[in-house]
Amino acid sequence: MASYYPDGWMGDYNDIKLSVYCEENPHSGKTCIKINYLPGASQNSKWAGVFWQYPGCQWGKKKGAYDLTGAKKLKFWARGDKGGEVIQEVKMGGISGKYKDSDTAGIGPITLTAEWKEYEIDLSGVDLSYIAGGFCWSTSLEQNRDGCSFYLDDIVYE
Repeated sequence: MASYYPDGWMGDYNDIKLSVYCEENPHSGKTCIKINYLPGASQNSKWAGVFWQYPGCQWGKKKGAYDLTGAKKLKFWARGDKGGEVIQEVKMGGISGKYKDSDTAGIGPITLTAEWKEYEIDLSGVDLSYIAGGFCWSTSLEQNRDGCSFYLDDIVYE
């Protein structure tokens, strides 16, 4: 994936712990991304998520994005710690503001298993000419009342 940064924390962001160098059974290589969501409604949102952005801390306020024209799919691998964890949405694009993304596409909700599984977002017909929000996930208290831990790996545009 292009150089996007996981700095767009949303909703009850204090309820999230994120490790980008987790060594617990990665899909490939030596590390994967681990997310722990402990729903405490710390910002009274009852949901949380993280956007990978470029440039960092973008939120549509800074000029700059990637032109991903030609990509047909956004693929990623995911697994839950126990199985049954629910990710409400995984998407790319959707950053608004002065320098907004040219489009958005996503999938969800996704109920994870304890085994790695590949997922993909079809980018056919999506305007990829200006994408600052390269990857995003969100979940909620309603879907994971006891919290959840899940893993992401091999996030790529093809």
